Amino acid sequence: MNVLDKLAKSKFRSRFKLRTKELEYIKDKGLDKIKSHAEDFIRDRVAPSEPVNDGKQTPMRGHPVFIAQHATATCCRGCIEKWHKFQKGRELTKTEQEYLVSVIMEWINRQINSNHVL
Repeated sequence: MNVLDKLAKSKFRSRFKLRTKELEYIKDKGLDKIKSHAEDFIRDRVAPSEPVNDGKQTPMRGHPVFIAQHATATCCRGCIEKWHKFQKGRELTKTEQEYLVSVIMEWINRQINSNHVL
């Protein structure tokens, strides 16, 4: 994914990594469940036209998907607009939501592979 290569060059975005705790959580829950969580978080927290607490709705830790959202700039509408070019002020389409989830899952898979886990 080209966008992940661009994000990896960002000093801020590249500092996010999955640690042992998050990798163990993924191993325990399985990737299908993690993807389901990502779908829920994107749909409920960033897809609305005016998300609640936009810019502050995604914690920096506590769940592998939250970390992935910051690493992939899918954490708030401002970051999504800047990096993924989806305009703020309108609800994200199902296709756009699926794209954002795929970016998150690709980043998570790269983290798993770089740590030789699962």
